[in-house]
Amino acid sequence: MRFTCHGCGARVDAAAALPFRCPAAGAPGDEVDHLLVPEDAPAPFGVGDEADPYLRFRALLSPYRLLRAAGLPDQAWLDLAGQLDGALQEVDGRGFRATPLALQPALARAAGHAGALWVKDETGNVAGSHKARHLMLVMLYLRVLEAARLPAGAGLRSRRLAIASCGNAALAAAVVARAAGWPLDVFVPPDAEAAVVERLAALGATRTVCQRRPGEPGDPCYLRFREAVAAGAIPFGVQGPDNGLAIEGGRTLAFELAEGLRAAGAAPEALYVQVGGGALASALAQGLALAVAGGVLARAPRLVAVQTAGCAPLERAWRRLGATPLDEAARHRGRYMWPWEEPPHSLAHGILDDETYDWWAIAAGMRATGGGPVVVDEVAVARAHALARPHAGIAASATGTAGLAGLLSQPAPGRSVAVLLTGVAR
Repeated sequence: MRFTCHGCGARVDAAAALPFRCPAAGAPGDEVDHLLVPEDAPAPFGVGDEADPYLRFRALLSPYRLLRAAGLPDQAWLDLAGQLDGALQEVDGRGFRATPLALQPALARAAGHAGALWVKDETGNVAGSHKARHLMLVMLYLRVLEAARLPAGAGLRSRRLAIASCGNAALAAAVVARAAGWPLDVFVPPDAEAAVVERLAALGATRTVCQRRPGEPGDPCYLRFREAVAAGAIPFGVQGPDNGLAIEGGRTLAFELAEGLRAAGAAPEALYVQVGGGALASALAQGLALAVAGGVLARAPRLVAVQTAGCAPLERAWRRLGATPLDEAARHRGRYMWPWEEPPHSLAHGILDDETYDWWAIAAGMRATGGGPVVVDEVAVARAHALARPHAGIAASATGTAGLAGLLSQPAPGRSVAVLLTGVAR
């Protein structure tokens, strides 16, 4: 099972080395956009009637293919995933199951949208958001290495997990790590919500509060996270360049979305997705492309990436990209993506990443589907947040409803569209 960097073409054998960060990344003067992507092989979509996405879509997941290539039977995967799912239910009161997809006519009317509005609700997911979807696959990969006694697993248990996050990703990492019995270090900003910090403590995660340092560009939490990884920690975050497997884990949401739309006979024209670091949108773009290739969908909806006016590095990169070939852009990342210069602010604080780390895959998805970015103001962010609970009965955070703010700001009259509501309000 191999991963290939979409920027430099480096290849990593996932049985021999961890396929997280491209081995060529970080060299002095390096301008390449590095991201390790699994070499996908033709595989059937859902292979059974399981509600657990890591079982239903296992033939499409690289850790499963690695397990089978190592000579372990299908039952070994069922056992690994089942044990972790059981532990998650003990820690968080729920395991992974298909999340709801439904038409929301009342929300559409309230939003002034004269067309079908499909909503996929992620607020009931493990840890209350979609983030754990990304990280569960990373943990399953680590468990496969142990079970199959593969060289890449040597000494893993002596290394701690590490993540940089202000909220939902940290909680997701802490829940999955606790279920797996693996120690976790979390790098959080000073203004992290008290409820998040308290829950992290209850889950046994070690927290480090990261202050901005004068003259130091970029997210201080991410910079301290990178230092921890350089010292030996396992990257357990959702930034693709640091762990491409996390992006692959998020594809399961796209697989579910594709199957749900097929079952309903629906074909939304556009999909509005909130974008911070970019893991969710890049995973959806990749997963929906696989669904089209697999014949589940006739075409992917137009990908609309939603950012706030307070922090929109992806929209800036998109404008600079123009008609530049994507392979050329991948060789010159710094021309398009760099940290947002001003301290970011928004009610949707969960998407205030200084950089859109997975920008390239999102740009590729927008270009392939005829989509693009939309920047929303705080009025739209607040209105979207105010609409979701009373008109859809979904208690999502302002970050989780930011995709809906994109629809409010860039209407699609009469069209069928879809949004994801991610992140429960706390």
